[in-house]
Amino acid sequence: MRRIETDICVIGAGSGGLSVAAGAVQMGARTVLIEAGEMGGDCLNAGCVPSKALLAAAKAAEAQRHGFRGVKPVTPKVDFAAVKDHIAAVIAGIAPVDSQERFEGLGCTVIRAFARFTGPRDVEAGDSTIRARRFVIATGSRPVVPQVQGIDRVPYFTNETIFTLRERPGHLIVIGGGPIGVEMAQAHRRLGCEVTVVETAKVLGREDPELVAVLLAALRAEGIAFLEGQPVVRLAGDTGEVEVTLGDGTQVRGTHLLMAAGRKVALDGMNLAAAGVAHTDRGVTVDARLRSSNRRVFAVGDAAGGPQFTHVAGWQAGIVIRQTMLGLPARARSAAIPRAIYTDPELAQVGLTESEARAVHGAALTVVRADFAHNDRAQAEGRGAGLVKVMVVKGRPVGASIVGPQAGELISLWTLAIAARLKLSAIAGMVQPYPTLGEVSKRAAGAYFSPKLFDNPALKRLVRLVQRWVP
Repeated sequence: MRRIETDICVIGAGSGGLSVAAGAVQMGARTVLIEAGEMGGDCLNAGCVPSKALLAAAKAAEAQRHGFRGVKPVTPKVDFAAVKDHIAAVIAGIAPVDSQERFEGLGCTVIRAFARFTGPRDVEAGDSTIRARRFVIATGSRPVVPQVQGIDRVPYFTNETIFTLRERPGHLIVIGGGPIGVEMAQAHRRLGCEVTVVETAKVLGREDPELVAVLLAALRAEGIAFLEGQPVVRLAGDTGEVEVTLGDGTQVRGTHLLMAAGRKVALDGMNLAAAGVAHTDRGVTVDARLRSSNRRVFAVGDAAGGPQFTHVAGWQAGIVIRQTMLGLPARARSAAIPRAIYTDPELAQVGLTESEARAVHGAALTVVRADFAHNDRAQAEGRGAGLVKVMVVKGRPVGASIVGPQAGELISLWTLAIAARLKLSAIAGMVQPYPTLGEVSKRAAGAYFSPKLFDNPALKRLVRLVQRWVP
């Protein structure tokens, strides 16, 4: 066995692991990076990147189908295999940034093997034994496949395999109504598939119901069927003839099956007990510094058991770098973690939803809204459906919810406002270019002050006095 001694050993070459490895080696630390699968992890190869490439193709198809006032709609001619070629090309274009060659060029020792702890400071991977001063677990997560009757006999896809499918499904059944499920449902529907989404509880149950209603209305209008509130109890059939039976006896028949029922942290086989690393089914048990029960071992991203977002993994990587490379105190405490669902319309959230804010702040909470229907840019583009909702306590936002065009972009302003504890007056006083969708956020902030300005008898008396006596 080859023996390697290093300053830091990163296990997992997804977003979080690559960020730690790149930062550490460029700061001068001896760095080992271990990855058993594909460099770039789930986000590049089976998640964020391919799904957004698929959604982009679907949006182009829908634009032809929908047309515009004065622009005649046409039926799009979709080459499903060529769409998949587009996805592969996008991945290939990004892959060099995450590649083994790039990281070896930076000075990392890259080992393409599965990692297994053999002690508090030692890991085996392939033909190497690595002893490190610090370890970072960044192994990500994998799709959950519900263990229902027939699952061992019926072919199905997950997000790890759906992007290899080159023949358009006739009728795609999606099990799971979370962000992955609804994004894939809309993408496939716009590319010409019949689509049914089956959700045991409520579709997008984590999100604000008022905003979800806007999104689901749009998806249903495009022809997507949603079945909620019943568990899947049995699967039968084969490719081209899949049958899903629900708890109430309802049967759904389709041609292909996509499992989008959640994700499970990938920690199996790592022998964490040998390293004294406490963990649960949710991930490695970490403190606010992202440090495990073994002070030499940190975890980031999905492996740390928190929000399963690529941007969270990257943010946490910076927290680990500050501690391990510079010896500076750093803690992963933030109420400003945004999330976005990239359907059309998009849905985005940062901080507390309305129900969460009411539970925490009670009568101190004020909720303000602004509709896209009153935004001139949205009107010009025929995109007036949607709203911005902001939760305010003592003049500061504690949460923001957006459903509408480019919600994922618009949420950034509210992320900054909450993280920096800005007052709403800063947003209301901001000058936005006209006409932009961003004005809807300014209008929402202004709505907080409108009652004080326009429904204030004392202020009206003052204005009348000024008009009479001030030259």
